[in-house]
Order: sequence, then C-alpha cells, then structure tokens
Amino acid sequence: MTQPDPLAALRIALDEAAGAFGAPKSAPTLERPKQAGHGDYSTNAALLLAPGAGRPPRELAESLAVALRERLGEDVRGAEVAGPGFVNLVMADGWYGRALRHVLAAGEGFGGGGVAGAAQRIDVEFVSANPTGPMHVGHARNAAYGDAVSRILAFHGHDVTREFYVNDHGTQIVKLGASIIARAHGEQPPEGGYVGDYVNDLVALAEGRDDPAEVGLAAVGENVERMKRSLERFGVAPFEVWTSERALHLDGRVAEALAALRERGETYESEGATWLRTSARGDDKDRVLVRRTGDHTYFTSDLGYLLDKRARGFDRLLIVLGADHHGYQGRMKAAYGSLGGDPDALELLIMQFVHLVEGGARAAMSKRAGEFVTLDELVAEIGVDAARWFLLARSHDTTIDLDLDLAREQSAENPVYYVQYAHARIASVLEKAGGERVQRALDAVADGAVAAGLEGAERALVKRLLAFPAEVADAAERRAPHRVATYALELAQDFTAFYRDCRVVGAQPPELESFRIALAVAAKRTIATALGLLGVGAPDSM
Repeated sequence: MTQPDPLAALRIALDEAAGAFGAPKSAPTLERPKQAGHGDYSTNAALLLAPGAGRPPRELAESLAVALRERLGEDVRGAEVAGPGFVNLVMADGWYGRALRHVLAAGEGFGGGGVAGAAQRIDVEFVSANPTGPMHVGHARNAAYGDAVSRILAFHGHDVTREFYVNDHGTQIVKLGASIIARAHGEQPPEGGYVGDYVNDLVALAEGRDDPAEVGLAAVGENVERMKRSLERFGVAPFEVWTSERALHLDGRVAEALAALRERGETYESEGATWLRTSARGDDKDRVLVRRTGDHTYFTSDLGYLLDKRARGFDRLLIVLGADHHGYQGRMKAAYGSLGGDPDALELLIMQFVHLVEGGARAAMSKRAGEFVTLDELVAEIGVDAARWFLLARSHDTTIDLDLDLAREQSAENPVYYVQYAHARIASVLEKAGGERVQRALDAVADGAVAAGLEGAERALVKRLLAFPAEVADAAERRAPHRVATYALELAQDFTAFYRDCRVVGAQPPELESFRIALAVAAKRTIATALGLLGVGAPDSM
C-alpha cells in the first residue's frame, strides 16, 4: 500500500492551523531553512497573517506554534518562533520513519505521476536538424534538452509524443544535390552550395543521376538515416513521428492551411503577394505567405505543419528551436491563433549557443566537417553521459561553455562523475550488506521499524529525498531539466555526507542498521531516476 505523502500531510496541517487565524493573501511557505540549526522546516505563515489579524507577527507566531504542536502531535519534536515571526519545526524520528516508508513504497516510480488527474497530450518537436549535413554540437544540445524534457513530462504523468521535422523541401535540397554532383565530377560546388567534407561521403548518390533535385532528396534520405544513428548513440529515445516538409506540400496540408486562412479572413493581397495579418495578433509585422512570383515562403510550410499538428489533437505543442529563431515566437503564435488554435498552447523554446572549451580556450576539434563540430565527434571525445550532463546542467536559455577537460576528468570536480560515483558507492554498500540483509531491512522499515536519535546527515538525506517530487513537478512545469541535474548533484552530496557520518553495514542496534540500509536503497533509486530523466547512465561500479 502506498504510504501517505508526509510533506503533503504537513502542508495540510499548516494550512488548517493557519486558517484558524485568518486568510493570508498568499499561501504560506513551508521550506527547508538554509541553516540546519533553524529546524527541519520553516513557515512564514504568521508574517502573512499578522496584518489581517491585527497582532504582532511574533505574538501570532507563538500561537501558531502551539496550534501546530497540537495538530502534529508525536510527529513534531519542536515548534519554535524565530526572527520576525517565522515558525521553525523539528520533526520527530517517527515522522522520518514514515517519510522513508513513503519513499520506498512508491518504488521506482517515486517522484512521478504528479499530474495523473490533469494529464495532457503533449507534442515535443526537437532537434529538427537541417538534413543537408551532419548533426553538430548545437543540435546535440537541442537533442539532449528535448529528450530530457520529454522524459520528465512523461514521468510526471503526461502523454508525450516525440517529433522530428525534416526540412526536405525548397532550394536547399536542389543546392545539396548540385553540390554532390559537382564533387562527383571533381568540381567545386556551385555558388551557395555545400562545401563541407561530408559532401564527399555522398558522391556515390550521383552515380547514374544528373537531376540535382533527385540527388538532393536521395542525400536527405541518407543524412536522415545517419541522424537517426547519431541520436541513437546519443541516447535519445526514438521519435514516434518523423514529419516531412515535402510531404506537407504533396499531401495538400500547406494548401489547406492557406485556404483556411483565406476563408477566415486572415490574409490579404498587397503588392502582388499574399500576406497574413499576424500584426493583429501581436506580431511586430504582417508576414508574406505567397510571393509575387507565386512561390511559397518558408513560413507557409510552417502553417501547414501547425495545421497538421493541431489536427492530431494535442493539448499542448512544444517546439525546441535554435538560437537564431528568436523572431519566430511572435509570428508562430500569431499564425497558430489565425488557424483557430490557442496561442498559449504553443510553446517555442529557444536554445542558446554551445562553446567548447579546452585548455582554457575555445576548442576546434572537428576532424571532418571543418566548419563545425559534429555530435558524433563530441560523443567520441567525452562520452554520452558527460556530453548530456554538461549540455543539460544549465538552463536552455543561457549560453554554455562546455569544458572538455572537466568533462573527461574522473574526480569529484566533475559533477556527472560525482553523481554516478555516489550511485556506484551505494551499490557497493548494498552488495557488502548482501541481498538477504537488504531485504530484511526493507521489510523492517515497511513494518514500522525506526531507530531513535537519528543523525543530522540521515535527516538531511530523507528531506532531500522528499523534495524530489516537487523538483520533478517544477522541472516539468518550467521545461527545466537543469533543475533535475542540480537536484541529482545535491542528493549525491547529501548521501556522501551521510556515508561519511553514519556507519551503514554493521551499525548498532539492528534497527538502526535496517533504517540506514533502507535509506541507502531509497537514495540509490532516486539518483538513478534523476539520472535517467537526463538520459545519463547510473552505473553500479566505476
């Protein structure tokens, strides 16, 4: 049976106790104090209630502390007033025992499923690298980010579809084909063509073909297959949907979108071109859809794509874009609204650049492409786990300086190594205890066993574990995998302190050993879950 969430119960007790003194304008906080001597949890409820109650904050805090002690009973060891009117709570050992039981009872699903009653169908489109060349480091960041966001949303309880948009339509495909044909004849690519060394790897596609469009499409097919292999090596979960821009034109989706916009009165003719009234929906100017030559703009393909996405019935659309797409946000939201969609349901997540640093200077380690570093080269240099961690450890809207030297280092200075080593250390502790002893410990804790006089490091580790569901919820809501990376590092640090201060195997009395073994199991599971949400491995040995 799943144990009740101890933090949720504590929150309810606080709200009920505070409600007896009035209705605060905002929800009181319940958080861990920064200083250990200030209790296990602290609340500002009295500070919020005092103005309405017409009482000094500290005086009201004294009354609130009494009310909390009465409500929490044996769960609380102390409720003291501090500062201008905070109430600091020190929880009893029995409460910690039930908290650990709650974590263990949830099993490997601990921290997930937080939106079971409000789950959404979410489409996450990411990477969508131009298929005219290999995937580079910028694509690597988009891939790690989109994959991690998808994992977190799914773990949180949403129905997630991963999607890759293949830009296989337009003059770029013809230019690629012409470049390949030129190289096949020992000539330089035409002006505006593709000059990277990777073009040489595609010259066999020109054999028996002289149509640049045909060769270009064949090259796109080959490049997409190479992208799939690169993404698979990078640990990206398979995409459920691969959408072809060319197919949107051939299947009539783009024409359907244009017709729908005309029918809705969202377009107008001017200077021989067809325009979309995006400025009426918050964009900085109207956008051309059909040029005076009759050619569609790239934005017109986007409209067909948005219509196709909307027709598939998603509640929310997430699109991960590169740093050069800032101007897309206004026009895409306006376009989606013009098509009858909810602009607020469309999220465009703009990534920032990645700079590789080696020896304190910008690195240029590309061996084949010349003008960029490929995803495969990055993985070959530092490995999948380090690459994903360092690409995810910072918010997506900040520029990253990825230190290759640090990423290769096998020491506590390297955060991904530190977290993985903590997981491996726990595995070693549990192996030393033996499978039978570990199971007896789990059974004992499940039956209510708890040792008296828990150490500060034990209490800190339990509190960190209890924080995991909120961290997952926050990472899901904010589309912020870096929050999970930060949490994983903090959890590893708390376990390291626990391991330093508390003997596990051989601790006396036996119920203390059981509690610590069970706590180690919970920490191991949660570290593995956090790393898994980032697409990073959790090794049992290093």
